[in-house]
Amino acid sequence: MSTSAGWDRPRTSLYTDHYELTMLQGALQSGAAHRKSVFEAFARRLPDGRRYGIVAGTGRLLEGIANFRFGEPELDYLRRTKVVNDQTLEYLAGYSFSGDIWGYPEGEAYFPNSPVLIVESTFAEACILETYLLSVLNHDCAIASAASRMISAAGTRPCIEMGSRRTHEESAAAAARAAVIAGFDSTSNLEAGLRYGLKTVGTAAHSFTLLHDTEREAFEAQIAAFGPDTSLLVDTYDVETAVRTAVDLAGDKLGAVRLDSGDLVAQAQWVRRLLDELGNDHTKIVVTSDLDEFAIAALASAPVDSYGVGTSLVTGSGAPTASMVYKLVSRTDDAGDFISVAKAAKNKASKGGRKYALRKLNERGTATAEIVGVGHHPEDDGNDRPLLQQFVKNGELLPGWTGPEGVQRARRRHAETMRELPAVVNRLQRGEAAIPTIYEED
Repeated sequence: MSTSAGWDRPRTSLYTDHYELTMLQGALQSGAAHRKSVFEAFARRLPDGRRYGIVAGTGRLLEGIANFRFGEPELDYLRRTKVVNDQTLEYLAGYSFSGDIWGYPEGEAYFPNSPVLIVESTFAEACILETYLLSVLNHDCAIASAASRMISAAGTRPCIEMGSRRTHEESAAAAARAAVIAGFDSTSNLEAGLRYGLKTVGTAAHSFTLLHDTEREAFEAQIAAFGPDTSLLVDTYDVETAVRTAVDLAGDKLGAVRLDSGDLVAQAQWVRRLLDELGNDHTKIVVTSDLDEFAIAALASAPVDSYGVGTSLVTGSGAPTASMVYKLVSRTDDAGDFISVAKAAKNKASKGGRKYALRKLNERGTATAEIVGVGHHPEDDGNDRPLLQQFVKNGELLPGWTGPEGVQRARRRHAETMRELPAVVNRLQRGEAAIPTIYEED
């Protein structure tokens, strides 16, 4: 698989589990490794009480699959540790994904059993992608799903992603990307800004104020460096004193004050009154401090202009994984004909067969069901919407799905899909999936 998108990235082939290569070696031994196969990534259920999920991570995944190669360092490691035999090493040395990949575009809503990603290739090519594919989708879909709920709670007020210090450094950049796809305005993470063309923001922490002999000196320094429209953190010592000092120094051009502790609702109300009394009715109020979708909803009546969200966002707000699985659903037999296959365990059963998905819409354009055709395309009654898009064809990455362009495309898709879903998705109370998933058999 080849791509021209993105930056220089390390090979991703060992971001995998040992047993992927064990299966590969066994399949090469049996002769079944090159059977045409269809794998599907889906979630059997949504996180407890959630009504929908949001797809994210596909663009990152596609970039990673393009770098899913086994160079000499990887091959030498596998050889030295005897993970696989020489026959398998020879296969891996020439590995490059050459199949097709379809899926829900990033930003799209998904529901239980939605075929979020479909990989069509040989068993050998598709099998060893499992762990890498799931690690990307499970993380990014969890973050985007949490971010979408926060955006819904925030209404028209912008949200800033600022959780980098609460997660792994690579997860931080991925989380920022997923959050922006789901509607966040900006991020504090500069690496994400570089990679994905995201807007980055940031001013100062409490340590900057504590560095200076007085709060006034700290504010003077920040205003001198960035101009009076900067955002000043006003809760290091006494909030009222800090607000008065900030206005005294920056005048009515003061951009914003940030509140990071205390009773944010009550504090925002009296800080707004104080700013207005001082003639700073245009100065905005930014709130941070362990916010999640519930805290944001509680601030809806407060005179807050934007929210900074960290820990809860980058940990999925209580659901750190999307519980995606990756299953073989169809393969060819000895005659070359495709047959459906599926795990039969009662608590982890899956539906065999290649899937095609359609979002059923009523006369008002509101989604009413997820229709999944098994082995065929569901019938469109005129205003329904097909969900699966092709990302990779014969190993070649199709344009528009990766890099900054892919993020903005996904951001638009999220806004459109949220307008299409029933209003129940805006409720934070626990509930069932907003629309049912209905299988249509051949």
